[in-house]
Amino acid sequence: MKLIIAEKPSVSKNIADALKIKNRQDGYFEGNGYIVTWAFGHLLQLYDAKDYDEKMSTWKMENFPFVPPTFKYKVKSDPRNREKPDIGAKKQLKIIQSLMKRRDVEAIISACDYDREGQVIGDSIIYNLGTDKAVYRLLLNEWTPAEVMRGLENIKLNSELKPLQDAGVSRQWADWVIGINLTSVATLKYQKGKGKALNIGRVLLPTLKIIYDRDKEIENFVPENYFKLQAAFQTKKNEEYEGTYIEGKEEKFKSKETLEEIQQMLVDKSAIIHDKQVQKKKEYPPFLFNLSNLQGHITSKYKGWTSDKVLKVAQSLYEKKFITYPRTSSIALEESLVGKTAKVLETLSEDLPYRDEIKFVKSKRVFDNAKVESHSAIVPTYLKPKNLTQDEAQVYLAIKNRFIMQFMPVAEYEETRIETKIVNVDLKGIFLSKGKVQLVEGWKKVENVQSKDTILPLVQVNDPIEIIKHEITSHVTKPPKQHTEKTLLRVMETCGKNYDSDGESEENVHAILSGFSIGTPATRAETIKKLKDVGYISMENKNLVCTELGRKLVETFPIKDLFNLEFTGRLEKSLFDIEKRNFSKNDFLELIFNFTTKAVETIKSEKEITIHEVTTERKPNEVLGKCPLCGHAVIEGQKGFGCSNWKNGCKFVIWKNDKFLATMKKKPTKTMVKALLKNGIAPVKGLTSKKGNKFDAKLRYEKNPDNEYFSWKMEFIKKL
Repeated sequence: MKLIIAEKPSVSKNIADALKIKNRQDGYFEGNGYIVTWAFGHLLQLYDAKDYDEKMSTWKMENFPFVPPTFKYKVKSDPRNREKPDIGAKKQLKIIQSLMKRRDVEAIISACDYDREGQVIGDSIIYNLGTDKAVYRLLLNEWTPAEVMRGLENIKLNSELKPLQDAGVSRQWADWVIGINLTSVATLKYQKGKGKALNIGRVLLPTLKIIYDRDKEIENFVPENYFKLQAAFQTKKNEEYEGTYIEGKEEKFKSKETLEEIQQMLVDKSAIIHDKQVQKKKEYPPFLFNLSNLQGHITSKYKGWTSDKVLKVAQSLYEKKFITYPRTSSIALEESLVGKTAKVLETLSEDLPYRDEIKFVKSKRVFDNAKVESHSAIVPTYLKPKNLTQDEAQVYLAIKNRFIMQFMPVAEYEETRIETKIVNVDLKGIFLSKGKVQLVEGWKKVENVQSKDTILPLVQVNDPIEIIKHEITSHVTKPPKQHTEKTLLRVMETCGKNYDSDGESEENVHAILSGFSIGTPATRAETIKKLKDVGYISMENKNLVCTELGRKLVETFPIKDLFNLEFTGRLEKSLFDIEKRNFSKNDFLELIFNFTTKAVETIKSEKEITIHEVTTERKPNEVLGKCPLCGHAVIEGQKGFGCSNWKNGCKFVIWKNDKFLATMKKKPTKTMVKALLKNGIAPVKGLTSKKGNKFDAKLRYEKNPDNEYFSWKMEFIKKL
């Protein structure tokens, strides 16, 4: 018997289905020579500082720096009460431990995600619980039945993944040491009032600095006027076209007087075609998605999306077996996937109206081992999805379309460049006209990408041309644009190197040193979300801007290395090198511990300045609706949503730990309560059945006919 430990219940179900195991027990599946159990992500977490030493339970400047002699793990905390262990995690750990100890279990297989985080999740469970049995690793890029079976035939010894574990643990311990020490000391030094902390992090601060720098660029930008000279021309066949005056490559002139002098020279003059060039050009489709590019594409295309939401939806599609592993930085596929990719393409193109134009080709743009780091680009699997949510459908369609585009004809267009020269006038420059005509739509057909054709008249060199009119136009230089999640993710991915804010320059991205970035594809969205949550940045439409608190932190916090993209990039590169056996875990941790110790001493020696003052003003309770019993306002309390008339005996309340909702892994929300009070019914998404399946339903909260208490009623939402 082999014991498989998956990262989540949904993944364990995929493995059990592939192995055709029907027998489900409390906390695991069993059958056909396998036991499949699961974690809920991290079941264990690092000790808090106070777990090592009681004196660390209160923040005092003299207690820092604090670096534990050894790092220890405990059952993860209950999110509602950090002082207590999570009951579900504690129970599942006991189940896993009992399964590991079973006499008939001869080997343990970690089936957590194939990345740093997944390696740490599996290893922390297996080795903290302790075992003398052989430990193996299942390494998959997707959870389709065929891939699960193939992966189980090719499991590796877990010891071969030691470098990945070292990188994961190094990242985890480093972020703990920097976060605990510098957050504590910064809060003590620079904040007045209690209840919040000044969050300091290895990835958080350089990301904040990127947004701060762009805000300052815009703030300090001084607009400049410039001018252009444009003319309209007519051919001998009475066809018209326009041209812009250029000298060399310059078409923008700071001096209006210069252009006015040139304009005077045009009066009563004629022109000729000085040069004409026609070129056929090819337009290749954008590369396959990695996570950052997928997040950038979706957040810029659709309203209301954040990079964090894109990751969650992509993760859901991955766990449902419809796409490959999403937390990747690669824009190409491994060359070994050629045959498999051809079959996926054949399956997905069956019903497409342009399927006759789709042709599988083994190209370096798609298949290139040199462009793959750990995981290939995100592509669909051979399973066609049904019953996707609207969010899932939007993300899946983007991934599917990007995949199909690679095997459509290359788009082609004809570019015409005409130089018009004024006759009998001594001018340094000429008038330039550019035209473009789409010849082959190709891959643009997949998403109906519109190309704007600019058609120029058919002329030949030395053809006489008449000048119809000319004018000088006035323009003003524009400041750089504020960062969006799309542009911020690109800077984080490249540490600002070869950064092209206007183009999809994926080739430039991969020209940089491998591993040199801010964070990983999996953590960048979380970083942006945290910056919003702690109040360092805010969103204005799709733009990200620094708050006053964020600005003060950048301008005051003395550890400037933490704002430095190069410094952070080097740390991330070191973690990448640990994975590749080019750098040691011990050397990395020594570097981090020394850096943290010096940083703490620096902060202690700085002047007393207040960056943030925490105010304790109580916000007035929001009225969620009218009480169905007495008509008074229903408001949110600490433990539930209840009637404000409770002191006079009204018993209407919806408890936050409501047992009925808890059975479906849900808690009541303000939105749900408002809908119930207004309409008597609330649509609720993402409920979980006893078998672990997700479903949507409409809920009612109705008064019992024989007493003053309420009960839940549920209507299932039929999916089309």
